[in-house]
This record gives sequence, structure tokens and C-alpha cells, in this order.
Amino acid sequence: MRRDTFLKSLAALAAAGALPLSARAAANVKMMIPANPGGGWDTTGRALGKALSDAKVADTVTYDNKGGAAGALGLAQFVNGSKGDANALMVMGSVMLGGIITGKPPVKLEQATPIARLTTEYNVFVLPTNSPFKTMKDVVEQLKKDPGSVKWGGGSRGSTEHIAAAMIAQKVGADPSKINYVAFRGGGEATAAILGGNVTIGGSGYSEFAEYIAAGKMKAIAVTSAQRLPGINVPTLKEQGIDVEIGNWRGVYGAPGITAEQRKALTDMVLAAMKSASWAESLKKNDWTPAVLSGDAFAKFVDDDFASLRAIMTKSGMV
Repeated sequence: MRRDTFLKSLAALAAAGALPLSARAAANVKMMIPANPGGGWDTTGRALGKALSDAKVADTVTYDNKGGAAGALGLAQFVNGSKGDANALMVMGSVMLGGIITGKPPVKLEQATPIARLTTEYNVFVLPTNSPFKTMKDVVEQLKKDPGSVKWGGGSRGSTEHIAAAMIAQKVGADPSKINYVAFRGGGEATAAILGGNVTIGGSGYSEFAEYIAAGKMKAIAVTSAQRLPGINVPTLKEQGIDVEIGNWRGVYGAPGITAEQRKALTDMVLAAMKSASWAESLKKNDWTPAVLSGDAFAKFVDDDFASLRAIMTKSGMV
């Protein structure tokens, strides 16, 4: 084969994503983060971008933050603006599924391409230190007496902490449709409301509240994991007789209309990034639990979680 013919063939294979990562030029990745800077999706997207660069599977990573409607605004921009782009990624997760169920956006998640689930972050429920309640049992007793008198603070409607509150109500015999949930636009607003005693109980990922718990400004009373989180001495809901387990998982999708070969190449890049020292450091720093799932298994997981969330949210009057 002539050298120019060989090089053309090599270029064609690279464009189709059929070459191994080591033989392909590093990509220029465009990362859609469907949230404002500073939150969980933003942290995840930038940590993944750094890991892609450190693993040498991405030459450059650019970020586009588009917050609003539990990720639906960013999803719409991604679906409409990145068709066929083999280097485009969008951060997403369980919160987006909840937002789609409640908000019914004009685009569908199925229009984009499932790549991989990355992590799960379990929620912690906290009380302000001046709260008259001391334990989750105290909160539950009040919830059973008068569901509306317990003011739950957390992220957007349909977030994992909102769904967890509804699940808790359902499991303890309270009417989940009567819970008093206050949605905040960001972690900073929710934190201020909890510290100020403006909500009865707050929920979020442990990393959001860790410094306030450590400083004694919040009292952690339960986590939504199956077992206690490593190094964190907070009882699970299940330990306290409330059969609720829910994780705030996060993942990435590719653009609509990419080929099977391009999808595989993008998936290989993400999986390579998750083996990097940079990613391991981010997991430890943010108290994220690895939850790697890719390909068709990830697509099925999303479909199943969508159905499960819809059922819970319908019973709770969120839909």
C-alpha cells in the first residue's frame, strides 16, 4: 500500500472511531454542563474534563454552563446544537430525570446518546443546630402528626432529596402528597436556609454540608445509602427502621446522531479517564461513590430508573 493511501485509510479509521485510543489523536471535547457553576454537575463535569486531559485522551476540554429547569434548558441546547458531534459530552443524572418528569421539556433525553454512569452521591439529612428536633425519629413523629408542619429544604423539585422525603413519608405512613418541600436554586441558598433555621430539615450530597457538619453548625441525622458511608459516622435511614435507599447518580451522554463507532470511542475515552489518578483524587475529595456503568447496560439503567422515579413522583403528587 502506498504511504499516502495508508495515511488516508488511517485518517478514515480515526474519524470513524475505529482506532484504539493510543493510535488516535486526542479529542477536543465540548462539555455541556446543564447547571450553574459551583454545583454537583459543574464539579463533576470539570473533574471529568481534567481526568480526560490527564489521561491524554482529550487535547482540550471546553465547558458550557447552561442552568435552569433541573437541567432541561441545557439538555435542549445540547440536543439542538450538537447533532452528530462525536466530541460533545453532557453531564446529567437522576435530577435531570426528575426534572423531565415534572417539567415535560420540548426535547427528550432519548434523543441524546447514553455513554456512561460515573458516580453515585448519597444524600445526608441535616438539622440546624438550634432545632428542637435531635434525631430522624423526632422528625418522623412530627411528620406523622402533621406532614405540612415539617419543612424540607433541598434542590429542585424532583431532586433526589425531594424524592427521598416523599419516600420517607410513604414508608412511615404519612401522606407523601402533603409533604412541605421548599426547592432552592442552588446549594448555597439551601445551606443558608438551613443555617438560618428557615427549614425544619435539609438534604443534599454529603460534600455540600461536610464543612458545616464538621464545624457543628449542622447536625447530620441520616444518610440515604444502604450502609454507612466510609469515614462518616451517620446512621442510614434503614438502620433507623425506614426502608429507603436512594442515590444521586451522575453520568454523561453523547450528542444525538453519532455512529456506533463514535459512541464506542467516546465511551472508551470516558472509561480511560476514570482510571486516572486525577479522577481517583476527585472521588476522594468529593465523597463520591464510584458507580461505573456503560453502553447498553447504562441505557437500560436509565430507562428503569426513569420508570421507578415516575411511579414514586406520581404517588407523591409531584406529577
